[in-house]
Amino acid sequence: MTVPPEDVAPDDVAREMDSAERAERIAHAVLSVLGVVRLDGGRFGEVATYLPGRRVTGVSLDDESGEVHIVVAWPATDELARSLDLLATAENVRAVAQEIAGVPITVTVEDIVATGRD
Repeated sequence: MTVPPEDVAPDDVAREMDSAERAERIAHAVLSVLGVVRLDGGRFGEVATYLPGRRVTGVSLDDESGEVHIVVAWPATDELARSLDLLATAENVRAVAQEIAGVPITVTVEDIVATGRD
């Protein structure tokens, strides 16, 4: 499932951050979204922001757009998370990532991890 980007006007804060800082902030923020288990590099691990000596897996950015690939827990582990469906989780990720990136973000749910709950 892929959630397409919405139009977004870059703000001054996003413009001032370099791509490394933006990618790291996006990764941290996305991992705090309810229902997100982890970031995912895609089928061949190609979705990443490459930095000197390391990379931020699951976040890919350029000057005009970006991608975030996630793995989601299902069924959710608590009542609040159960009220969210996969699309709502992806929309929450997109909103958080776009706010930091200042460019349109596409979110892809790469996998769903079973929690063992009904």
